Amino acid sequence: MTLKKYILILFSLLASSLVNAQVEVHAVLDSNTIRIGAQTKLDIYLTYDAAEQKKLDVVWPEFEDTIKKGIEIVNITQIDTTIPNKNKPTIIQQRIQLTVTSFDSGAYYIPPFKFIINKDTANPIFTEPLHLLVNTVATDTSLTKVKDIKPPYDEPFDWRWYLPYVYMGLAILAAIILIIVLIKKLRKKKPVEVIIEKPKTPAHITALETLEKIKSEAVWKENKIKEYYSAIADTVRLYIEERFDINALELTSDEIIRIFKTQVVDPESKSKLSQILTLSDFVKFAKQIPIEAEHTLTLNNAFDFVKGTMREETVKQPHTHAGS
Repeated sequence: MTLKKYILILFSLLASSLVNAQVEVHAVLDSNTIRIGAQTKLDIYLTYDAAEQKKLDVVWPEFEDTIKKGIEIVNITQIDTTIPNKNKPTIIQQRIQLTVTSFDSGAYYIPPFKFIINKDTANPIFTEPLHLLVNTVATDTSLTKVKDIKPPYDEPFDWRWYLPYVYMGLAILAAIILIIVLIKKLRKKKPVEVIIEKPKTPAHITALETLEKIKSEAVWKENKIKEYYSAIADTVRLYIEERFDINALELTSDEIIRIFKTQVVDPESKSKLSQILTLSDFVKFAKQIPIEAEHTLTLNNAFDFVKGTMREETVKQPHTHAGS
């Protein structure tokens, strides 16, 4: 190896030592003695001069769940950077705080923590080693002595202690009585109200009475042709609705005639129904004015249709035709 290479290596080592000399690391325990299960703080500091260290690359020690066997790490803070002395603002201090504990008694040696500065793995710097003493809980030997059993306490009687239970019992009793009273009232049979329905007037009787009224009023003689035919048609429609259970008041004349083609009704009654409804529609919608003979024919056909289709078990009314 040449002299030039020796000189370069020497300068490199001196520069590295100079950099490391400008960086200080320390480890401090908040308490060197604890009881089993108790906790203490372990602060690790790194201090350097920012004026001299323009760019500082620091690799901190790596921490896991334990520092060593027997000493567990409960918590680790982030790196906290501060200026400890305001009169020296270029002096920077970084700190990590570990909360540690131990569940085994004994004296523990905590080895130094290693820092790598500016990737110089050949010249790491270390904190000082620490010692932690973990004591067991002191035993009170006086507790081991046999002592007499203490007699039971004689607690004086206080009736006020029982008041809440008395009030609760009375409230439950009142609720039970109220429920029994309500049940008895509900079980009382109400008198059955007998409603006697009046027998419904058969459809054909109502229809024939209405047609008789139309016949006696003969409003067509007062030129109320439309009212006359509308009254006849409406009477027949209402009769069909009640007698055949067909919604005739809501249907058109053609629909009623089409339905009656399937009804068990004699052909003559079907023909008379068709004449009544068709002529009534002509008068109502086409404003047709029938001759006087058609007035009488339409009314007579209404009488015949009702009598020809009324129920057989009902008493038949005498056959009556309007006079010509």
